[in-house]
Amino acid sequence: MTDFLVATSSVHVTAAAADYLQGRLDPTTDEVVVVAVREPDAPGRDAGDAANVARSRLAAVMPTTETAEGEPTEELLAAVSEHDPDEVIVGPNRGVEGATGLGSTAQSLLSDVDRPIVVVPLPNL
Repeated sequence: MTDFLVATSSVHVTAAAADYLQGRLDPTTDEVVVVAVREPDAPGRDAGDAANVARSRLAAVMPTTETAEGEPTEELLAAVSEHDPDEVIVGPNRGVEGATGLGSTAQSLLSDVDRPIVVVPLPNL
């Protein structure tokens, strides 16, 4: 059994995480928690849409979805502490048009979390 936490704020990150998980999940034993963070400066629908993509694309494992509001790094570190996943999956950045490189949230998770962090590649936006 493996517990995964998907950290997201956009449909693009969620879709990339779902693509990564598709061949790795055992729907009889694995669990997925998707934490969509609504950032203060992001469009209001992004986090909700990201959670909807997770429910659709990962339906075989019936993921738990949560939407948090606030500073992404703080919210995601709290989610990791609360859910204690075996692996955290994150996009390199917000996954929105114009975002490039490794963002500050992904960098913080890579340096502050004591378990495997998988950074999934995103399509060029």
